Amino acid sequence: QIQRALRSLSIPLERLHIMKGHMVEDMCKGLSRQTHAQAKVRMLPTYICSTPNGTEKGNFLVVELCQNQVRTLLVTLYGDGNMSPQMVYKIFDMPEGIMQGEGEALFDFIAQCLSQFLAETISSDTSSSEQYLPLGFVFPFSCRQTQLDKAELLSWSKGFSCSGVVGKDVVELLQSSIDKLNRPDTSETGGGWMSPWKGRKPSQSAPSPPYRVEVVALLNDTVGTMMTCSMEGRACEVGMVADKGSNCCFMAEAYLVETTDETSGRMCVNTEWGCFGDDGTLNDVFTPYDESVDEESSNPGEKRFEKMVGTLYLGEIVRHALIALTAEKAIFTGTNAAVLKEKGVFTMQHVLEIVNNEDSITEVKRILEALGLQPSERDCGRVHQICRAVMGRAATLHATGLAAILSYMCQTRDLESLMVNVGVEGELYTGYPRFEEILLSVSRLLSPECMATILPSRDGSGRGAAMVTAVALRLAAQRRAVNEVLAPLRLSREDLVKVQALMREEMQRGLGKETNASASVRMLPTYVTHTPDGTEKGDFLALDLGGTNFRVLVVRVTEDGITMASEIYVIPVAIMQGTGEELFDHIIDCIIDFQTKQNLMTQTLPLGFTFSFPCKQVGLDKALLLTWTKGFSASGCVGQDVVQLLRDAAKRKRHLGMQVVALVNDTVGTMMACGYDDPKCEIGLIVGTGTNACYMEEMKNVGTVEGEQGRMCINMEWGAFGDNGCLDHLFTHFDKVVDESTINPGKQRFEKLISGMYLGEIVRQILMVMTEKELLFQGKPCPKLQTKDMFKTKFLSTIELSNGLALRQIRTILNELELDATFEDSVLMREVCQTVSLRAAQLCAAGLAAVVEKMRENRGLDQLSVTVGVDGTLYKLHPCFSSNLQKTLKDLAPNCNVSFLLSEDGSGKGAALVAAVADRAANAME
Repeated sequence: QIQRALRSLSIPLERLHIMKGHMVEDMCKGLSRQTHAQAKVRMLPTYICSTPNGTEKGNFLVVELCQNQVRTLLVTLYGDGNMSPQMVYKIFDMPEGIMQGEGEALFDFIAQCLSQFLAETISSDTSSSEQYLPLGFVFPFSCRQTQLDKAELLSWSKGFSCSGVVGKDVVELLQSSIDKLNRPDTSETGGGWMSPWKGRKPSQSAPSPPYRVEVVALLNDTVGTMMTCSMEGRACEVGMVADKGSNCCFMAEAYLVETTDETSGRMCVNTEWGCFGDDGTLNDVFTPYDESVDEESSNPGEKRFEKMVGTLYLGEIVRHALIALTAEKAIFTGTNAAVLKEKGVFTMQHVLEIVNNEDSITEVKRILEALGLQPSERDCGRVHQICRAVMGRAATLHATGLAAILSYMCQTRDLESLMVNVGVEGELYTGYPRFEEILLSVSRLLSPECMATILPSRDGSGRGAAMVTAVALRLAAQRRAVNEVLAPLRLSREDLVKVQALMREEMQRGLGKETNASASVRMLPTYVTHTPDGTEKGDFLALDLGGTNFRVLVVRVTEDGITMASEIYVIPVAIMQGTGEELFDHIIDCIIDFQTKQNLMTQTLPLGFTFSFPCKQVGLDKALLLTWTKGFSASGCVGQDVVQLLRDAAKRKRHLGMQVVALVNDTVGTMMACGYDDPKCEIGLIVGTGTNACYMEEMKNVGTVEGEQGRMCINMEWGAFGDNGCLDHLFTHFDKVVDESTINPGKQRFEKLISGMYLGEIVRQILMVMTEKELLFQGKPCPKLQTKDMFKTKFLSTIELSNGLALRQIRTILNELELDATFEDSVLMREVCQTVSLRAAQLCAAGLAAVVEKMRENRGLDQLSVTVGVDGTLYKLHPCFSSNLQKTLKDLAPNCNVSFLLSEDGSGKGAALVAAVADRAANAME
């Protein structure tokens, strides 16, 4: 019988693995918005999003509502790593009947305790001005918490039944009592003033100045346990209470806590794991002794896990085991054991004294004889075995729950291994020396990928509550400072509407014959008058010249679609910087080489020429080079028609296999490439290293070109929008610094707010300011951060990935940049990147809204349906840019139904399609 009893109290490792899996499943249910209500492990959000970092300082009040008492504390932190907090406390006994009286009376009493505590604690020689005292409220009852300082009481327990509190915000009730009791004599309301005159006798010395007490945090003791252990200069991310009850909390990825709206960083989750198993998952390990304890409890069938591990129940489990073994005549055969039937007779203290005493048999005998039993030596040995088994099982079950949490943390952080500090507090931990050993060894067996370090917690409901309050204030101050830095980059709808209107004004100026020269948006005519209509057929050449490498392509347009072949050729530096004849002869040689390889020498093919240098276009196939860029300086070209230079080279080479029919800008090519797939595509947009847009404008509105009929594609060159100062009100300090460091200060100002070439540099400027303000990297200087262009725009795409796993990638990026970043630094960096990229997308949308609204009004439509062909790495690769742009555009131009189509090779395929459309139009004319 004794072996059977011991076996029932010992859970095999395989069963512990299954139990761990069930707990992880229930944790996931508790975090999910859909299944939260059904979960037994409730996973309650605490709205605590950070652990202490050692910089917290100041005075912090704590009030804790205990069983029959109110405990008040004043904790002083010195910003020294929280190594030496100063604490003063006082305990007040509750008046009889207050626990069952009116709720208002209870909270008024707590406020009076605080007032008296302050009067007795804080000396009168402090500053004569009013002081601010933040308060942490430890309220150990079931609440629905919706903010750190907002929690509705769900139900009373522990003998409390005050009226008028259930369903109310207990923080608000306490604040109201503080305000009411201690409001100054003026007519002002609110603010939580506390005058230590309250309750003082006239003979007492003059009081200290009044205090403005504000309840800033409500918490339970488990969270406090974790926060207390973070005071020792080491981050602690798990808190465990192994006491009369049992519970655990940990720092979860915030985006997984679906019951809140918080998605960034981490949040402490209170598991409330005491209810684990209430759905029957622990039935096979629930012994008859556990069943008896459960039936005798005040809440049968509830908190079954807690009843197997809480010190409130362990003595009772032993008692019921002894009763069962006595009935089976395995113990106490020669003595009357009726005393064991008395509930509570065998206490937790008895169990601890038995398992912890080296001379255990003597100790067991003493305890049993004190209860009126006459045990034999064998009885004493068997009672000792039962006590050890019950205690060992309790520690093992705590280890299983801890293993579930550690594995979940490791998995959701996408880590191969996890090292974490676990703060532990409670009678089982402090009273049972083997608890820590079992906790570590069993959790390691169940979660070998996780390494936990146990930290002893001291006064989680006191010091810990003060730490929660201190961290809340630190984060609030940091949030204000961060908002102050980022505020100029956060655009309101009113700002965007103004940008849209300004863009529209500049477009009108650019289209006007008289005003074009002074417009910042040049609105250049492209002489492209049609988009593809699907009837284009044949082979077309494209030449894409934009740098040291250039491409030659053949695009075959058939009824079945488009196929392409291309080859890249190099332009030697000597030719780039030689004569124009040498440059264009080299280009023709490469075209001949390509056509020969493709067997295209026997026919004359139309060619579209993408020429990515500043030009003044005066016809579809005529454009004057304004200046060379990108390292080119070939002589005899500036001021000349580049199409004619190419034709002259073809004549010199006697090459008749091509006919240049169009010179194309890459933005126009983007529109045309998409226009082949979608006839509604009448806008081209590029958002990459630079940014630009084009669209089909009514000819009658284009004052810079003769003719009234039809439409023409206008190359807006909108990157220069704002160069005339109309966007100065949006330019922040960071934008000005970036602009001044470019090769063209004061130019392309709109582009410098939007395009990929500049966003990383804007972010770097912000990070430097935040470091100076000690908001990042604990204010430590980061030499590498001073290096221009070290923060690449591609980092924004990595950093802004929507889930929490990206934070690991942020740390990797920061380590590469030699930046010593904490997890909180990573979260803040992501916010900076999000702010900069959101502004870029919104400004781009405001510009596009001006375009689509103009097109709608041009055509006299109530509703415009149009497609935008779009290209560029920022639009294509950034995880949020496209969605932010589209969302903003829909808001700013509600009467326009705008679709977006990703372009494939606008400068190649698009240029060939411009040639195809031109060829189609020429054939139609003939």
